[in-house]
Amino acid sequence: MGGFSFERTGQDGKARRGVIHTARGDIRTPAFMPVGTAATVKAMLPESVAATGADILLGNTYHLMLRPSAERIARLGGLHRFMNWDRPILTDSGGFQVMSLADLRKLTEHGVTFRSHIDGSRHEITPERSMEIQQLLGSDIVMCFDECPALPATEQEVAASMRLSMRWARRSRDAFGDCPGHALFGIQQGGVTQELRAESAENLREIGFDGYAIGGLAVGEGQAAMFGVLDYAPDMLPQDRPRYLMGVGKPDDIVGAVKRGVDMMDCVLPSRSGRTGQAFTRRGVVNIKNARHADDPRPLDQACGCPACRGYSRAYLHHVFRAGEMISGMLLTWHNLQYYQDLMAEMRQAIGQQGFERFESDFHAARAQGDIEPV
Repeated sequence: MGGFSFERTGQDGKARRGVIHTARGDIRTPAFMPVGTAATVKAMLPESVAATGADILLGNTYHLMLRPSAERIARLGGLHRFMNWDRPILTDSGGFQVMSLADLRKLTEHGVTFRSHIDGSRHEITPERSMEIQQLLGSDIVMCFDECPALPATEQEVAASMRLSMRWARRSRDAFGDCPGHALFGIQQGGVTQELRAESAENLREIGFDGYAIGGLAVGEGQAAMFGVLDYAPDMLPQDRPRYLMGVGKPDDIVGAVKRGVDMMDCVLPSRSGRTGQAFTRRGVVNIKNARHADDPRPLDQACGCPACRGYSRAYLHHVFRAGEMISGMLLTWHNLQYYQDLMAEMRQAIGQQGFERFESDFHAARAQGDIEPV
């Protein structure tokens, strides 16, 4: 099995282009990872996700450990075979979902005990158990188990949470052990406080990881505060390792993050929005449910090559959404994922040509125009 490595192939300002080499294939960066929470990207076939240009998917430790269980997936040949996806998979550690979804959770130095939001059954996740679950799944990129403090929180609470996460990071590293062909990423915490982010980064660098994530953002602090952290946080992490911003985001969040040195992102937004009638286009967000689309024979986005734009009118997409037809979520999700992957490809090209500033200017100018006028 091949090893894990990161090769930078271009840089423009802080924006970086590169390739993450894994045993299951290369990941072109900047990369957007569609979210396959329960071993599926909702409303999409795996081959359709691949057709959009996605090199890697994200799976969810918390959801998969509860249903159908990591042990069952392992018996059935691992997550890649289970969900029919032969490219790389990153699994999150479960920490965020435990804090946001689970009932009656109890946090100690050892780990977290909680009751399942599905059936109330009792479970425990520790750094060691999180590593075990992710290795049973066969994840290519494993995330450290960390605590995600609920916001708003005091600086004291954020500091205590970050230091607990750093102790858990070391335990995660120890439990992960020597796992050829698989990578372990540490997660920087510290809220919006630069000193805490620096302390966290120093701890993670000392432990040593294959890649580094920036956690604890996109949790309601607003874009300006997030960009404020991203102005310095990526620079605190090793230059020769990939940097992953967790849970981001909207298209303008992604462009701003790449501008500040981020290599990888994930978000449920393209698929979730597709199921609720929202489409991302080069001129901003289109709400297909609006009556203005009912007689519009034009595609969602003239510049897009996805099936929704190649074969169907806005009028049709409006109709099937209003009628509650399943094809609505399928087509809009495909379109949104295609838009996100096209955006990443355009940024990779712009960085390679030293034209990121021009790209960013054009990106914002197109969105400022707003959607095309009604027919």
